[in-house]
Amino acid sequence: MPAPTGESAGGSPPPDWHALSAAEVQRELDADPSGLSTGDAEERLQRYGPNVLREEERESRLQVFLRQFKSVLIVILIIAAAVSFFVGEALDAAAILIIVILNALLGYSQEWQAGEAIEALKKMLVQHAVVVRDGERREIDAAALVRGDLVLLDMGERVPADIYIVEATSLQVDEAPLTGESSPVDKTPGSLPVGTPLAERRNMAFAGTTVTNGHGRGFVVATGMQTEFGRIAGLSQRIADETTPLARQMDRLGRDLGLIALGIAALVVVVGLLQQRELLEMFLVGVSLAVAVIPEGLPAVVTLTLAIGIKTMMRRNCLIRHLPVSETLGAVSVICTDKTGTLTRNEMTVVRVRTADTEVAVTGAGYLPMGEFLVEERPIDPLADPGLRQFLRTVLLCNHATLALEEGGWRIFGTPTEGALVVAAEKAGLSRDDAPEPVKEFSFNSTRKRMTTVYREGEGNVAHVKGAPEVLLARSSRVFLGGSVVPLTDELRDALLAEIERYASQGLRVLGAACRPLPAGIEWTVDTVETDLVFLGLAGIVDPPRPEAAEAIRLCRSAGIDVIMITGDNPLTASTIARDLGLSSEGAMTGADLEAMTDDELKERLRTTKVLSRVTAEHKLRVIDILSRDREVIAMTGDGVNDAPALKKASIGIAMGIKGTDAAKESSDMVLVDDNFASIVAGVEEGRREYDNIARFTRYLLSSNVGELVAIVGALLLGLPLILIPVQILWINLVTDGLTALALGLEPAERDVMQRRPRDPQEAILTRNAYLVILILGIWLGLLTIYVFLGLYEVDLDRARTMAFTGLIVFELYNVLNFRSFRFPLHRIGFFSNPALLLAILGSLALQALVVYVPVFNLFLGTAPLTLADWGLLALLGLPVLLAGEVYKNLRLRLGGEAPASD
Repeated sequence: MPAPTGESAGGSPPPDWHALSAAEVQRELDADPSGLSTGDAEERLQRYGPNVLREEERESRLQVFLRQFKSVLIVILIIAAAVSFFVGEALDAAAILIIVILNALLGYSQEWQAGEAIEALKKMLVQHAVVVRDGERREIDAAALVRGDLVLLDMGERVPADIYIVEATSLQVDEAPLTGESSPVDKTPGSLPVGTPLAERRNMAFAGTTVTNGHGRGFVVATGMQTEFGRIAGLSQRIADETTPLARQMDRLGRDLGLIALGIAALVVVVGLLQQRELLEMFLVGVSLAVAVIPEGLPAVVTLTLAIGIKTMMRRNCLIRHLPVSETLGAVSVICTDKTGTLTRNEMTVVRVRTADTEVAVTGAGYLPMGEFLVEERPIDPLADPGLRQFLRTVLLCNHATLALEEGGWRIFGTPTEGALVVAAEKAGLSRDDAPEPVKEFSFNSTRKRMTTVYREGEGNVAHVKGAPEVLLARSSRVFLGGSVVPLTDELRDALLAEIERYASQGLRVLGAACRPLPAGIEWTVDTVETDLVFLGLAGIVDPPRPEAAEAIRLCRSAGIDVIMITGDNPLTASTIARDLGLSSEGAMTGADLEAMTDDELKERLRTTKVLSRVTAEHKLRVIDILSRDREVIAMTGDGVNDAPALKKASIGIAMGIKGTDAAKESSDMVLVDDNFASIVAGVEEGRREYDNIARFTRYLLSSNVGELVAIVGALLLGLPLILIPVQILWINLVTDGLTALALGLEPAERDVMQRRPRDPQEAILTRNAYLVILILGIWLGLLTIYVFLGLYEVDLDRARTMAFTGLIVFELYNVLNFRSFRFPLHRIGFFSNPALLLAILGSLALQALVVYVPVFNLFLGTAPLTLADWGLLALLGLPVLLAGEVYKNLRLRLGGEAPASD
């Protein structure tokens, strides 16, 4: 007995099942045409295991929660809290820990649904299967299927395992979740050449796909993890989750700040001891400095900003599954996108009808039954044209699809191609509701390539036929021309064949129609009915591009984002859609082309060829690997099981919300609610805005912290008392700075946000120029604070410290306006364009007033009441901080143009 797929007797590799004959498959499997015996099936089940996917150990809720504490900055804050508690600053420690825990809860709430890809894959497997065992038809649990089982397939059922087809009657299978093929695939017995691509293996039915028409039977050749479905699940399991650019940059920033805090604190303690200050006093000063260096509110502000951004993206039809991903979208430099449903409507549409008389253009897209029929761009009445009317009537009667209006729009029940024909007929005013039931039908299959229905009409019967137009022409002797039936001449036949070729070369799916009044008394068989036909014409059918997709691709081009179409469809159709959308590509590459190239050759070809067709899961992973070597940030879209590994591997995995499988959604970072490519581009724009704002408030918070540091160290070097106590620094970092930083995260996108090239994901969030600005502004703020303190500390230390404390907050509130833009002055961006920031400034002032005047706050924060004159002095001292920033930006615009966005 042979081993399961993935191995065979003696450890040799399994056969290429599709390349074998039915007899060879039966012999290889040691199978029986009357089915396995119960005993044999049980023995094989024990040997090979159940037909289920192997599960990875899932993270518990506690593990997901604890993962939120992996950030270096969070670890440093926890250490700071512990030190504060150890030296008796319990209030400081509690404040820091509250922020840390709230930050973790926010991250946990967003990430609990992550990592469920294998669970989703498992759910897609059917729960039962119909088999022949002991010579009898039985329904069993699909998990009990074994290699060699004889399985019966019927319309509407999910295929329970990988099956070699030995019998098929009009059998069609929807393989879109596995291969990306947009149309149901005909299945027929018979061997195929070795190396036939997965999407073209007509003698195989694969686990997780669905039978859409007909019935058949076949032998199970692979179960569980050995199926194509399971193989993809295995690929997903082996792919590790990657850290986002933002997380890496925040960790790097946390490490840098931690080292700086330790270094400065140690240095100051040493200096203080040399000044013969007390050890405990200097230890408290060291703690104050460490608290001043580390922006305690930064993790919470980043998390809250990303959470708010997620809600904004949801309004733009982008459902983000992991917090940092919303920002990572802004760094995307390559979008690898599916075609069907993403760039196109996923609604097959008749766009042309060619009769023997004329060519008619049909307007309208999708399943909405509204549109015009145009001849030379002039509208006509389709029912007034005898040839067009007869063509539309035939394709409507020879059809299984139905059109229905449901909540959310019009929907087709049936195959997309048949649905397109029904919609075209409805546009002309014809309806299936007016038609009787057929009295006879000869079903479509891939051998006949046609379908026939017979209706009782008047005193006789009429056969209506649709199918491959060249097949119908070969069986036609007459043609409908000029309102009557005339002989089909060789000249006219050649002209129609040329039209078929022309339509196909334009990427259209071509379908023909014919009819025949049946003579009385003949026996109705395929050969007697489908002969001597009257050819009526042909239809050109296409899945039309989304109207907004072309503009979205143009916007990508201006934003420096490369777009690559990756589809399971045929190259000609894909190239046509690409051309219609303005996606420039030197031809198209197939999966076979990719396999014939080295990595270097493929890398070079991807620079000019942007259409990839007939690709597999492995091909997608290879493309991602090659692009990643150039440090590209890759967004990959997908909807099927076959897309799950690539979605997990990509920098941003984007699953389709409407037609996407659970496997794709659970492997993704983002779900596209409307399956629309334009929504991805909208998400990129929002991601760029988020990153810009994170950079803004990170630099703002650090400049504030440098101001605190300069004030404390400067006072120490001047031999002054401690200018700010730890709890005051925490109040600034967590409350006043936190409010304004969060509001800064709501800053609208700059007008040219989609005219810039993607940022380098390796570039630090703090550039050299950013460090310079932070130092200059921080030193300025610190020196102003010392100046305020110097005039009062000998008279009233509490009042002097309150003036320094309040002054630093006032100066920082001026400073936050500098960070609204690194390039444009306020009059260019609009003073009131971010009302949340103005409210945050007013709120911070109100909170500081409470701290200054309410006795309970005086007690906890060591403050004393200030006079109105004190507030006025602080306001005047801080005003130049803002004016200097405005003057600098205006001069830079006049002298040297606009500064880089990341400056």
